[in-house]
Amino acid sequence: MKKEQYILLGLFLLATQFISAQFTIDGQFRPRTEYRHGYNNLIADGADAGFGISTRARLNFGYEEESYKVYVSLQDVVTWGENRQLLPADANNSFALFEAWADINLGEGFSAKIGRQSISYDDQRIMGGLDWAQQGRNHDAALLKYKKGNFLLDVGLAFNQDKADLSGFSSVGTEYSTTGFFSYKAMQYLYLNQSWDAFSGSLLVLNNGFQAYEDDGLTPDGVNSLQTIGTHLDYKKGSLGLAGNFFIQTGERQGDLKVKGAYLASLDLSYKASDKVALGFGAEIISGNDGDAGETGAFFPLYGTNHKFNGFMDYFYVGNHVNSVGLFDVHISAKFQLNETSSLMVKALNFSGEQELASGDKSLGTEIDLVFAKKFKGYGLAIGYSQMFASDGMYELKGITEDTAAGGQNWAWAMLTIKPKFLNTAAK
Repeated sequence: MKKEQYILLGLFLLATQFISAQFTIDGQFRPRTEYRHGYNNLIADGADAGFGISTRARLNFGYEEESYKVYVSLQDVVTWGENRQLLPADANNSFALFEAWADINLGEGFSAKIGRQSISYDDQRIMGGLDWAQQGRNHDAALLKYKKGNFLLDVGLAFNQDKADLSGFSSVGTEYSTTGFFSYKAMQYLYLNQSWDAFSGSLLVLNNGFQAYEDDGLTPDGVNSLQTIGTHLDYKKGSLGLAGNFFIQTGERQGDLKVKGAYLASLDLSYKASDKVALGFGAEIISGNDGDAGETGAFFPLYGTNHKFNGFMDYFYVGNHVNSVGLFDVHISAKFQLNETSSLMVKALNFSGEQELASGDKSLGTEIDLVFAKKFKGYGLAIGYSQMFASDGMYELKGITEDTAAGGQNWAWAMLTIKPKFLNTAAK
């Protein structure tokens, strides 16, 4: 029997022993088909479009009593056909423990949440669960939480280390050699949120420590510390909504790269014109690299749900556009409620660099996003289409000429989501 099968069997057996408390078992089955002909980057003329199907499957177990909660989420993300027929084991090691945490009630509004968990705040601009990505985003962290009325305070701490061998982490040193996507060795943050009748505001103070090395690139030498500080403000009254972000970054990124004067600012206006039409307008500016050697003024939104912002085709800040020319994004949207179960969202975004490209150009292009969503009894279906109309600056930024790029840059997808609830036993 495989390791994963032992885990599942053990969890199901535990379910029979906790009927007297609140115990839940639920899941998610989410296959998504994508046609990629210019997704994430401009595609060359004559290049074959990408096409494939991926599936996320989750099985979630929750247990709650008066003094604590425990939650475990098992996940497998696969691309159809990635394993050959009759393969005796999962060669791609896609099975993972997505979440495993305990939330302990300390009394007087205090609690401690410890373990692997998704961390998400506000509109998810800096800290988000990244649910669009099939693998999602999680953190191994400990949170001290306080909540009283409309006030919330979280203090988060994390420390990461390489796994040396099967017996556990190393007994000597605490090197963390994982790189890419701003993987941190240590993290500390403070988050505060206060809400009133129509207005809420939050403050995030975040420090990330990245493993630093001596000149040989092999010997660990402390950390490069990057600080991100900012606020999210939200106002809603009647049919009108207004939301804004302002964040700055300073300190050092990986590789001793100094960050100075980096910032992100955004403002979004929403208006519900009727029960069936909601309108939106907004702008966001993200600072770019100023070109000075050894330092940068480029902001990066770190662990947010970046797919939610700057266009669904993910041309910016989704595994790309790091330490680049920044971005100025102006967008307008409309969501139409077609009937009780169906909706259509239309969004147009115009992109420019916050800094000039080498040619002096700033204009990058315009993207159109369409999403149709339909709810059925017990499941939901979403279908999307996006088109990028690139400007001269986009070709320069992405390193491809207009003559060699495909005439149409587009992306289409369809996603089915089923969330079965297998068991929900309320406390007696």
